[in-house]
Formats: sequence, structure tokens, C-alpha cells
Amino acid sequence: MATKSRIRRTISRWASPAEAEARDLRKTFAGSDVVAIADAPSRTPVKLRGTVRTVTLRPRGGVPALEAELYDGTATLTLIWLGRRRIAGIGPGRAIEVSGRIGEHDGERILYNPRYELL
Repeated sequence: MATKSRIRRTISRWASPAEAEARDLRKTFAGSDVVAIADAPSRTPVKLRGTVRTVTLRPRGGVPALEAELYDGTATLTLIWLGRRRIAGIGPGRAIEVSGRIGEHDGERILYNPRYELL
């Protein structure tokens, strides 16, 4: 009986589209010098790869700021470019590599003005 429930759990994980997407992203963005977002330490230089989920223009303190949500299959991270209204090539569904230091604001992990490379 325990074997059947274990097999069902395994099959349901395979069948879940969200889990399948996360698994594919983890495989795609794995690399020797790249850290998973879930494992990335704060306040230390890191290099991350992932897919941009959303892009939003949201002023911060009267200054335009472009925000993007980066997802790599392990977790999400908010990228913020201060003083930018738009960046050519940065849009939902785009794979990018970013580097910088992760900070935290109101419990949200943020990478301000990251260096980026379109993949």
C-alpha cells in the first residue's frame, strides 16, 4: 500500500506543469559559476541565471525604477534598475544572467542595478 502512494506522488510530481517547468529551469540555468536563487547569500557578490517573469515601471522616491521578477526554478528575486524606464531586451520570458549583491527590503530579496547579460 505504501508503494502505491509513493508511486502516485511521483507521478503527480511529473504531471504538475509548475513542477516540470521548475525542474527544466533548474537544469537549464545550472552552471559552475552560477548560484541558484534559493541558495544565493545576501550581501555577497553572486551570479544568477533565470527567466524574467514580469517587468514593471514603479517609481521609488520620485525616481523612475524598472522592476523585474527573476525566476530560476528554485525561487524568485526582484531586480531593480534605478533611473531606468525601459531596458531594450528585458521583457517577460527572456532568459538573463545577472550579477551583484542581494539585499533585503521589507522581507523581499532585491538586487539593485545588477549587471546583466541577455542569454
